[in-house]
Formats: sequence, structure tokens, C-alpha cells
Amino acid sequence: MREPHQILIVIGLLLLLGLVTHVVGRRTALPRVTLLLLFGLLIGPSGFGLLPDAQEHWFPVVADMALVMVGFLLGERLTVRRLRSIGKPVLWISLAVVGTTALVMAFGLAALGLPLTLCLSLAGVATATDPAATMAVAKEINAQGPFTDTLLAIVAVDDAWGLMLFSVLLGTAEVLAGGVVGGGALLHVLWEIGGAIGLGALLGLPMAYLTGRIEKGEPTLGEALGVVFLCGGVAIWIGVSFLLAAITLGSVVASLAKHHKRPFHAIEGIEMPFLVMFFVLAGASLYLRSLAAVGEPVNRFVLLRTGSRVLGGWLGSRLAGAPVSTRRWIGWALMPQAGVAVGMSLLAAQRFPEIADTILPVVVGSTVLFEVLGPIATRIALRAVGEAQLEPLAP
Repeated sequence: MREPHQILIVIGLLLLLGLVTHVVGRRTALPRVTLLLLFGLLIGPSGFGLLPDAQEHWFPVVADMALVMVGFLLGERLTVRRLRSIGKPVLWISLAVVGTTALVMAFGLAALGLPLTLCLSLAGVATATDPAATMAVAKEINAQGPFTDTLLAIVAVDDAWGLMLFSVLLGTAEVLAGGVVGGGALLHVLWEIGGAIGLGALLGLPMAYLTGRIEKGEPTLGEALGVVFLCGGVAIWIGVSFLLAAITLGSVVASLAKHHKRPFHAIEGIEMPFLVMFFVLAGASLYLRSLAAVGEPVNRFVLLRTGSRVLGGWLGSRLAGAPVSTRRWIGWALMPQAGVAVGMSLLAAQRFPEIADTILPVVVGSTVLFEVLGPIATRIALRAVGEAQLEPLAP
């Protein structure tokens, strides 16, 4: 399916039909990400076969474009000013939850005998959350109070921490898989991480000062996409983490672009069509036989992630001197998992083709479970700490 007219027709139909699925998801109990994945599965090789070459010709480019934008937008949340404003409890808890999740997942899966590259990749994936679902639950039950404020501040930054840690784990897994040891391994990891940060900063400095001048106060879409895609492309070309480079780029621009009123508005306006295509193509890249074969790994992933987030929430809350109720319930409130996790699994599958048939079905299966059950856990936690108001708030 490489003819120009076929490519344009397919892209148009993907956007329109995927958007219909997205709208349906807003009006039903089923998560929107789940519906988009199921729609992709339906039109992929395991369904009607309308996109037989999704994995080879479509998915990699769309995924890289979508994820580099996600990384750029998440970078806005990692400025010094933003981190100071969220306070010590949020910082401790978010770091503890992300770190504990990764450690428990990596060692737990390794103890079960899974390949090291799969263990490290899934450890990074498990750190991802779903801020939209968490905020929707809090809004639905009119939750108010210190626990709710802490929870919403955590979900605003933890995906950024998770993406950074995932980049490190993926680089480490690549070194170990390649048999590189000693100084060579250290240099490889340092290049992957340091090179990405350096590239993001190198492009972010001129972007911060030069963008937003054509239209005063706000960069145009051409400016924003041009620099973001340039950053992602150069990162892939020189062999560094494009996720980490994009996060750094976003952080530098948000920190230094004082003349910007809404420096990320242009990207936010075009991000959704890419994400719709991304999730539909993710579903089209799955095979039913792979989904049927990963029941036990999905169960292990779900159990380890659940336990690690509860433990991480308790540890972080204790370090921050948070109330007992926060220690008990904050981990349960951070269970939802959505699109970023699927994106991480795709990158790992592209980097390590030998685990693709396992990691994609495991992450999609667990994402469906956490998208359905995670918001329920969040609701229970908010009620348990006494911050859920079932009656509408007075105007």
C-alpha cells in the first residue's frame, strides 16, 4: 500500500473513523484508548486485513511523530519554577512511585525468568500513568482537599519522570543485549542520555528566544512543529533518545521563553490527530494469537505494577511526612495507565524485535485492565480519604 492515492485515502479514513471511535468513547463507559486499539485490531491483519502492512510501513513514522510531541509537551512540566511550585510532598511521592515501580518490576520479572531486555522495557513502561483519567474521576465526584491536590500534582509530572527513566532503561537494555561491557557500556549509556539532553538544550535555546516573534506572544504551528520534528529526527540520526531530547527541549523553552504567553498551544492543537492514528495503528499491529498467548505475563505485570505503586506511594509519603491516609491510599489512586505506556512498548519493540510479540500484547492487555479498573481504584481512594463530594458543588 505505497501508491500516493492509497496512502492519502487510508490516512483520511483512519482519522475520520478513529475520531468517531474517540467520540463514542466519550459517551460510553469504555475508555477511549481501548476503543481505538480495538478498532485498529479490527482493521488489521487479525481482523479484516485492511492494513496488512501497518507495522512495517505506517506505525514507526506515525509513532515517532506522536511521541516526540508528547515528550515536548511533558517537558513543560519539568521546569525549576514548576517543580518548586508543586512542593516537597509531590516531588518525593512522584519520584518514589516511579523509582519503586521500575525497581520492583525489573527484579520481579527477572525472578520469573523473563529475558533481561523485556524486564527492563516493561519496568520502564510500568511507570506510565493516565492523568486524564485521574483528573476525570476527581472532577466527576467533586473531590476536594489536600489529598486530591497532591494526587493531581503528581499525575501532572510523573509521566515526564517515567519517560526519562524509560529512556535510561532502554539504553541500558540495548547495551546489555549487545554484549557491551565496562567502559564501552558506560560511554554508550552516557551518549544516549547526555547526547539527548545536550541536543534538546542546543535546539531549545534558540527556539526559546526566536519563536513567538512572527505572531507576538505565541509561536506559530510551523515554528513549533518544525523545531520539535527537527529535534526528534536529529536525535534518531545521531543515536540518542529522542524522547529525552524532546522533554529537554520542552523544558528549556518553557523555562526561558518569557515572552511566550502559551508556548505549547500550537502543538496541543494538532497533537490529537496524530494520537488517534497512533492508537489505531497500534491496534492494527497486534495479532490475536499473540494476545491469546500472553495471559500469564499480563497477570504478572498487573500484580507487580499494582504492588509496586502501593509500595512506592507509601515510601514517598513517609519520606515527605505526609498524613497516614495519604500513605495508605496514594498508590491506589495512581493505578490508571494509558497511551504513553503503549508508546513506550512500541519503541521497545522497534529497538528489540525479538520481544515485540510479547511486549506489545502484554502492555495493551494490561492497559485495557488498568484503564477499566484503575479509575475505580482512584475513586475508592478519594472516597476513603473523605474528599469525595457526591453532591454537586455550589456555584
